Amino acid sequence: MTSPSKIRIIYDKEAPQRLDKYLVDMRVQELYSRTFIESLIEADKILVNLTPVKKSYLLKQGDEVDVTLPELPPVEVVPQDIPLDIVYEDSDLAIINKAPGMIVHPGYGNADQTLVNAIVFHWGNGLSSGREANRPGIVHRLDRGTSGLMIIAKNDPTQSALSEMFSRREIRKTYLAVTCGIPEPPEDSIESNIARSLSNPRKMCVAQEGRWARTSYKVIRYFHYFALVKIKLETGRMHQIRVHFAERNYPLLGDLLYNTRRQVHALVPENMKKKVTELLTTHLLRQALHSWRLEFTHPFSGEKVDVQAPLPPDLLYTLDWLEQYFAIDTETGDLSMVLDDNKAW
Repeated sequence: MTSPSKIRIIYDKEAPQRLDKYLVDMRVQELYSRTFIESLIEADKILVNLTPVKKSYLLKQGDEVDVTLPELPPVEVVPQDIPLDIVYEDSDLAIINKAPGMIVHPGYGNADQTLVNAIVFHWGNGLSSGREANRPGIVHRLDRGTSGLMIIAKNDPTQSALSEMFSRREIRKTYLAVTCGIPEPPEDSIESNIARSLSNPRKMCVAQEGRWARTSYKVIRYFHYFALVKIKLETGRMHQIRVHFAERNYPLLGDLLYNTRRQVHALVPENMKKKVTELLTTHLLRQALHSWRLEFTHPFSGEKVDVQAPLPPDLLYTLDWLEQYFAIDTETGDLSMVLDDNKAW
């Protein structure tokens, strides 16, 4: 059994709102249904200002909501035949190109159809025990909406070695992202402490009490109002890239947690607002963020591992869309040329 986890939320709205409706509308993954939320309230697992309340309690600005989640029973990871895009494999590890929308491991409200279910089907017992229970092979994670490269450990010595390499920043991770607005300066590093937001537990935020994070970036293609950015992660905090660019007022296109369609509409001319809506409701249904390249020295063979994952169809469509409607006349060369020109960065 895993230890129960806690969520704290500080209600920051001026207008009062029912407790149950507010928590449902938050769409926190751990609070995955209205019925589950109501059961927690009835069991006094959700307190307001440390006091049990009814589900109809009207939250007031400044109220502190504490949620104690019950222990998760051991989950049997069911092997599921979900396609995997394997870009590298040897006897110790594999690197897969994760599809956008795929959750990495089972959790509250997501018992199956995850990457873990897929790799257990593919490799069976040929995986490490994982960093946490019921997460065999998992060394690091990507957000559900982020596509691209992830390393899978096939045994515990590899798991341990890779974890040490991540902590020593010996695994070089490069991402590609589309920002709303053109970052200024065009090449820079962003440093701040990142912690979970107290007003919205789905989000992370810049906070003095958080963990230090550093993100380096370079604009590699300019559009009117948008940019294609190459990003290097020097730390691996939750939502790090998304938080850092939102904090700089260059949020990622399609990231409805740290950006909104209204913000994108405010960026573009009036005659393009419908085009933006079409893109974000039909073609790009997640943040425009892709784990593009991994570089590291193999922990046992000593060989250099350098792999890249091509952009998935939704991001290729988005870049074509930007070329069609927001191209800058001076731009030359296709995407592969742009990436090659900036490969040494």
